[in-house]
Amino acid sequence: MRPGIGDPARLNARAMLSGAFAPPAAAGPLSREDIPRMSTPLPTIDQVASGPNVAIPAVPPTPVRRRPVPLSARKTGLYDLNLSDLTDRVTAMGQPAYRARQIYTGAYRQLADSYDAMTDLPKALKPRLEAELPIQLLQPVQTYEADHGETIKALFQTDDGQFIETVLMLYNDRATVCVSCQVGCAVGCAFCATGIGGLMRNLTTGEMVEQVIWSVRMARERGRQLTNLVMMGMGEPLQNYRATMAFIGIVNDAAGLQFGARRITISTSGILPRIRALADEPYQVNLAVSLHAPNDELRDRLVPHNTRYPVADLMATCREYTEKTGRRISFEYALMAGINDGDAIATELAQLLRRSGVLCHVNIIPFNKVEILDFERPTPAQIDRFAAVLTGHGIATTVRYSRGLDIKAACGQLRAEHEGIVPVNSSSTATRDTLPASASIDLDGEAVPGETDVVG
Repeated sequence: MRPGIGDPARLNARAMLSGAFAPPAAAGPLSREDIPRMSTPLPTIDQVASGPNVAIPAVPPTPVRRRPVPLSARKTGLYDLNLSDLTDRVTAMGQPAYRARQIYTGAYRQLADSYDAMTDLPKALKPRLEAELPIQLLQPVQTYEADHGETIKALFQTDDGQFIETVLMLYNDRATVCVSCQVGCAVGCAFCATGIGGLMRNLTTGEMVEQVIWSVRMARERGRQLTNLVMMGMGEPLQNYRATMAFIGIVNDAAGLQFGARRITISTSGILPRIRALADEPYQVNLAVSLHAPNDELRDRLVPHNTRYPVADLMATCREYTEKTGRRISFEYALMAGINDGDAIATELAQLLRRSGVLCHVNIIPFNKVEILDFERPTPAQIDRFAAVLTGHGIATTVRYSRGLDIKAACGQLRAEHEGIVPVNSSSTATRDTLPASASIDLDGEAVPGETDVVG
């Protein structure tokens, strides 16, 4: 039986996510290119143990987590390069420029998983390509299926021993892949499992592309074609901005996967400088903003960096984005029982959106239960009631139920259990009545070169 909300064996979510409880920094610095900085150092484990309202439960020892390799020391893979960059690498090997297009076609059109499978390449060239530009840098660790095989979730291990998740969801009229962009997350939303273990590092462009290649293969094995791509997996895409833009350029390339930009959705917790930058990009991608609350008092506690980018500023930036691009924004709203699902909150949300003038649509996402977090999904009647309030005020609204409830498909669950970051199904569970007050993470964008990295 799980302990009650008042049980001291549970971790206090306010203390955990506001900084009173956080994993200690690694013993040495990494490259600044990898991880956005924290504006204040993380506490030691002794400070955690003596902090207010924190009880450290007696649990089995946590497995040792490997430190990520700095970006400058990581391998460059084939999927890291666009066609122009690949052409430069191939010609530097003394090969004709057309070899790059042969390789690109083999990788993205034929989905070759090795250079040996590319029959139009010289045999003598293949070992060098494999040594200098390996194709596979992600190794599948576990694959789970749910919803009668319509939801497939994979746990991958990176070349430096980190773990990430990818989910493929098959519907009657579409096939969607949910891509991760970071190992962990620095944002620290109160209801998300990904951020509990902190941010380890950004994913490379190639590591994101490889997730899409996996999903294309999986879909084809089932007689389907991948139609949609959402960056709603582990991490904050706009905090890994350069790699994310390079990733979109590669999957959108007509010479490769030729994946339409309008079928790509980038989800953000609200990094305002990067939303403005995205409006100037050439790609006509969709933007989804994780809102979850209509006012600062509640959103401060659910999405900690709202203290830096408050709701009014977020709405103003979103309006600028829609006016500049002409594209509608989707506001994502994770609905949690007793937290943000009341009639008054629904009315306040509707009034906020109408007042903001933002061209928008609301996606209500009933909370996908995470065993390590003590939040609950509202009843179907309350979900419908919340949606009805919004539509009654003229707000376009869709209820989107989560897939893969029996395979831990919520962001970060599978990785957390595999790495032992948080002991799933133990008494270590954050409580919904002690939400985080604030956080002090600098979330403007990628780290500046030369800065000390922080490992969660």
